[in-house]
Amino acid sequence: MGILFLCHSFNSLTQRLYVELSERGHEVSVEFDVNDEVTQEAVDLFEPELIIAPFLKRAIPEAVWRNHVCLVVHPGIRGDRGPSALDWAILNGETRWGVTLLQANEEMDAGDIWASVEFPMRDATKASLYRNEVTEAAVEAVLAAVARLGDDAFTPEPLDYAKPDVQGQLRSLMQQSDRSIDWQHDDTVTVLSKVRCADGFPGVKDRIGDRELFLYDARQEHELTGSAGELIARSGPAVCRATKDGAVWIGHMRDPMGEHPFKLPAVEVLKSEISGLSEVEATPSSGYRDIWYEEDNGVGYLHFSFYNGAMGTEQCERLRQAFIAARERETRVIVLVGGPDYWSNGMHLNLIESAESTADESWNNINAIDDLAREIITTKSHITVSALCGNAGAGGVFLARAADRVWARSGVILNPHYKDMGNLYGSEYWTYLMSKNAGEENTRRISQGRLPMGAAEAQELGLIDGRFEVGPQLFPQQVREEAERLAQHAGFDQLLQGKRKNRQQDEETKRLESYRQQELEKMHLNFYGFDPSYHVARYNFVYKVPKSRTPLTIAKHRRVSKLRDAS
Repeated sequence: MGILFLCHSFNSLTQRLYVELSERGHEVSVEFDVNDEVTQEAVDLFEPELIIAPFLKRAIPEAVWRNHVCLVVHPGIRGDRGPSALDWAILNGETRWGVTLLQANEEMDAGDIWASVEFPMRDATKASLYRNEVTEAAVEAVLAAVARLGDDAFTPEPLDYAKPDVQGQLRSLMQQSDRSIDWQHDDTVTVLSKVRCADGFPGVKDRIGDRELFLYDARQEHELTGSAGELIARSGPAVCRATKDGAVWIGHMRDPMGEHPFKLPAVEVLKSEISGLSEVEATPSSGYRDIWYEEDNGVGYLHFSFYNGAMGTEQCERLRQAFIAARERETRVIVLVGGPDYWSNGMHLNLIESAESTADESWNNINAIDDLAREIITTKSHITVSALCGNAGAGGVFLARAADRVWARSGVILNPHYKDMGNLYGSEYWTYLMSKNAGEENTRRISQGRLPMGAAEAQELGLIDGRFEVGPQLFPQQVREEAERLAQHAGFDQLLQGKRKNRQQDEETKRLESYRQQELEKMHLNFYGFDPSYHVARYNFVYKVPKSRTPLTIAKHRRVSKLRDAS
């Protein structure tokens, strides 16, 4: 079936649906919804059998929805309407929420219902719920609707608020006044819900001193207290602010009037305001914990939950030290767990953009990631496992491949390419790891591609070794079971001996350092050379400069049209 996606951007949900439908044999093409004329042109070129809008910020043109079946993915329960569905659900403390697939008509979010899937709400940020529960429900709803399109016996259900299962309502766009924090009167739970319902966009507008800032990445503090509204401590990238009954950590902020008006670690934004604050060491009950370790039954689990999966120079160094410490433990297996939303997305582009020298910080960052990758690759004492519950992109994919085993949740999306970042060459020893695990032909496919990849394709190409057909909630337990089984394997000593022998043979064939040097020669040109493509692409990414057209890699209808015109 020919399916056209109309979307504001190719976000994580859209990528997941793209992969799921493509794997089922559908021909999927994507058009960014720039204006009515462009949208109509895309429809005329592709002549789709179905149009799906996974992520839109405006209504589908009437000329399109009147002549085609257009299904809108709405992140709300039956009857919920409005552009802030998930925001209101979090702020109001809903215990259940869902995704509804609606047929577009003249009234926003009021069309006939093709499918609806509900899920229990989790105590998490809007961004985390969107990447996990909303995405899983959307996949289920879209696949059900696609199957129903060819079923003559199916009739979509008109929206009827008189029905008992229609519990939603029309809500307005959430304003900053709706989530404004009253530090003198709001308790910790309320503060957390207000920040979480605005994470990753638009953030909560707040005031610290005479500065108007946007807050993100809030976590509860369980021990520290202070005068409500005061900054009382710092920990890693975060600052702690007291509430009336406790305190919260704010990990990231944005100063719209500052020199760098994009998201940055809170300690970077508030350098002058926090000079006298004491540093709190992160523990399970206090501080901002983004790296932690635990072990059980011969397995060490190294967690690293970095905001948006970005890994700056300092984060890479701390993680490298934590890995070395884990390697010194008397365990057999080390599992690199990553975070629940992202395993890793590689270099921290926002920190690079804010650096005095973007080239120098790019160089420092990639070398720090390489140092971490080298420690993983050269580990002789343990079998290492990368366990991907969340998505991974760019250097994060190849960092995961540095482990002996890579296990991924079946719903994970990988973007194992650098080209969209100004033809960045990439490092993380990818030239060694790909030739070792994927082979020449698959390496060519991986390195030249620019499309998102599902776990099934990644396993076929050698990027991962195993995929678990479970959701985000069950994945950690299955990883534990498999890791313990590996640690208790009757032939574990032979596995370890074989690993050491293979590494020695690889080193004799070509030194590991040679791969790094060759990769970094190309990266040095990206950072310091005459071609500014990387710096332009990074700037556009960090400042969220909207694309003026859909990339031909995903706009299949425009590739065909371009080829036809050329001939």
